[in-house]
Amino acid sequence: MQISFLIVTKNRPEDLALTLNKLKVLIDVSIHEVLVFIDGCSKTEVIIANFDWVKWIIVKDSISASPARCALYKKAKGTIFIGLDDDAHPLTPNLILQVEQAFTANTNLGIIAFQEVRGLFEADQVALKNSKTLESYFTNDFIGCGFAIKKDVYEATNGFPVWIDIYGEETAVALEVLDLGYDILYEPNIKVNHRIDGEKRKQQGRNYFRFGRQLKNTLRYYIVYYPNPTKKVIKTLWHNFKKYALKDWSYFKSFVVVVFSTPFKLPKILKYRQPVKSKTIKAILNLKPLKY
Repeated sequence: MQISFLIVTKNRPEDLALTLNKLKVLIDVSIHEVLVFIDGCSKTEVIIANFDWVKWIIVKDSISASPARCALYKKAKGTIFIGLDDDAHPLTPNLILQVEQAFTANTNLGIIAFQEVRGLFEADQVALKNSKTLESYFTNDFIGCGFAIKKDVYEATNGFPVWIDIYGEETAVALEVLDLGYDILYEPNIKVNHRIDGEKRKQQGRNYFRFGRQLKNTLRYYIVYYPNPTKKVIKTLWHNFKKYALKDWSYFKSFVVVVFSTPFKLPKILKYRQPVKSKTIKAILNLKPLKY
């Protein structure tokens, strides 16, 4: 069966080139396809000529990660979609075979979540030594740096939400997949190396950026999907106020921006409102959470 490997990239041409070179060794490009969405970054376009076996989708102005994924996935032709970040590559040599076998063994399986091995390592063998030996289990979420989803399952959902920019889009797709009655399997034996430097990101203030986006998108998630979102919205705001906003001025500023901007955005968000079944909400609470 044909597999589509799908990557959204922005301002990381070196990371993307490394990921593509790793992929080239693992796949048969005469059978499978690799699609890359360049989200408004001209400096990434200079590497296109080095990868003529990749299908490129380019926009001049950035539309952000989730809308970019939404646009990219509409172009894929494979029966299975494998999503990767531009700075993440497979560590499992027979990844394609394992993915195909998992979907074949369980026809109700909608998504496979891979094990994320975070960090910068000298070699893949070192990364594998830093991975964990875990058992697979059914879960309620997946992460975008490494997962597989059946095309027909993805197309039965609304796809990656355009009402989220970045952070939280996977949780939205996961909820829709579960609401359709499909399973999500965490399969730790399929591993990807997410090549991130956590300390460097923290020094660059990435946690502040993430905080604002995650808070905004979490509120939108409840408004769009929950039959009665008010209690969850209030609880989320109170939790983030106590844990973050009260202790850090930068977090506080982000918190205030989200609190005051959300009501103004509400009419637009409500256009996407599609509450899931109450039993789905209960089901996700009983599923074992994903190990990050």
